[in-house]
Amino acid sequence: MNVGFVSLGCSKNLLDTEMVIGLFRRNHFNIVNDPANADIIVINTCGFIGPAKEEAVNTILEMAEFKKQKCKYLIVMGCLIERYKEELKKEMPEVDLFIKFSEYNSFWSQVESVIGKCEVDTNENLDFLDRVVTTGENFAYLRIGEGCDNNCTYCAIPNIRGRYISRKIEDVLDEAKMLANMGIKELIVIAQDTTKYGIDIYGEPKLAELLEKLCKIDGIEWIRFLYSYPESITDELISVVKNNDKICKYFDIPIQHYSDIILKRMART
Repeated sequence: MNVGFVSLGCSKNLLDTEMVIGLFRRNHFNIVNDPANADIIVINTCGFIGPAKEEAVNTILEMAEFKKQKCKYLIVMGCLIERYKEELKKEMPEVDLFIKFSEYNSFWSQVESVIGKCEVDTNENLDFLDRVVTTGENFAYLRIGEGCDNNCTYCAIPNIRGRYISRKIEDVLDEAKMLANMGIKELIVIAQDTTKYGIDIYGEPKLAELLEKLCKIDGIEWIRFLYSYPESITDELISVVKNNDKICKYFDIPIQHYSDIILKRMART
């Protein structure tokens, strides 16, 4: 069958979509760009703020119209489903399957419960090493961590994505080497908070060390990292950025506000 994808929200969400595409490809599905040609449509949703939730609902309704044509199955996944799965199941009977972010470890079993058992036995897990890069031939996102421990008062991310979990350095490097072998020249390192990378598994920040090791990979020419909290930017990290020609010379910092009173209400330091 043909399967098409719609990915909403942030770059971290897009990377999940790329791994889901890889999972379908591993099971010999044809990937199509036009939803009119799809037997299955998969929508990865964002549920962070009001406009994102509204966009997700409108997209689901738009894609549901294709069930009047070729589409047989509509699958909706992601952050919106993590927050509102039960409500959406009642309100949107046209959707055949809702998959929460916290249910990704049984992703393929859930898909097969709707479309039927596939001939190929596959690993349930979404695989960083078996993703389909959708950002073109030159750059790719490299996710080094998931979730967030900052618990800002206005933010739903910890409730949606859970506690901060870093990936092991060797796993990140294996993926980066794979991307380089594919011809990717630029890596965009992402996490909800890149500067907290490694604290949970190594007991100290490891972003500076990781960046230095990424710089040694042949074929990678540019590296940038996004969303670095200012209180976690160390002298070591600044030095690594300064002294490695492959790293772009800027910091992507979520300042949020200039008022100490507002920052305190936000639980920002």
